[in-house]
Amino acid sequence: MAIPQRTVVLGTLPFGTTVDEATSFAILDRFAELGGTVVDTANNYAYWLDGATGDESEATVGRWLAARGNRDSLLLSTKCGARPRPGTEEWEGLAEKTVKTALDGSLARLGTDRVDVFWAHVEDRTVPLEETVGALADLAEEGKAVELGASNHAVWRVERARALAGDRPRFAHLQHRHSYLVPRFDKPLPSTAHVHVTHEHLDYARTEQLPVWAYSALLSGGYTRPEIAVPEAYDHPGTPPRLAALAETARELGATVNQVVLAWLLGGDVRVLPIVGASRVEQIEEVMGALDLVLAPEQRRRLDEAGA
Repeated sequence: MAIPQRTVVLGTLPFGTTVDEATSFAILDRFAELGGTVVDTANNYAYWLDGATGDESEATVGRWLAARGNRDSLLLSTKCGARPRPGTEEWEGLAEKTVKTALDGSLARLGTDRVDVFWAHVEDRTVPLEETVGALADLAEEGKAVELGASNHAVWRVERARALAGDRPRFAHLQHRHSYLVPRFDKPLPSTAHVHVTHEHLDYARTEQLPVWAYSALLSGGYTRPEIAVPEAYDHPGTPPRLAALAETARELGATVNQVVLAWLLGGDVRVLPIVGASRVEQIEEVMGALDLVLAPEQRRRLDEAGA
């Protein structure tokens, strides 16, 4: 089963923690009803909350898959590397044993024999890149991971990893923070683990024809919810003109601002898969409506040039 060329990915980070199981199931049900097929999780969501371990998101998705019996109609994406080691604040990292043990744990929680994309969630420069590349390739060759991805990695590390893999399975997907608003890079992003897409990432993805999975695509509600401030990294003179262009385009199309953001991400010359989380069913209905929204060339140009 191939990932659709134009699609929205359901991010499940809060499932089983801040979004209870019944609501999580309802969101997943509606996503599937509306044609959604790609579900993204990780082995550390959301360990940083009081009482959480990092198992919660995968375990919730796994129980939903078991209850619905629909594993083969969906594509599953999960990650390793950023789960804390037991009793410490240190991330597990990307050593060979850790990577392989992590995927076995994810498969058990998800109740499946393979994931469709398995990600190195964050870089681990304490481990030789050859070791990580080899471990991931082993898992792909064993059929436990259909494809591999690099999340929050520098471009040069991705290129080196792909070269080291040679003819073996290698990174075929990139995942970074990416949205319509452009940050200033002298201010921190909301999480120190976030790595924002750069022109270099996009150039690399375009040239190598790699899809970019864009997390925080809607800035956690920052475009539309007054109580959620736009992160400090986006506080610069280029932001107000871009917000104005979004609002103008949304009025013209009779769409929401969030839908215009997603349409902009989906319609560029780099294949982008926006990852969008939800805590209510109505949010998924809004998000999936963006798949039917196509920007006219002049609207695209206006959005691209705003704040430049």
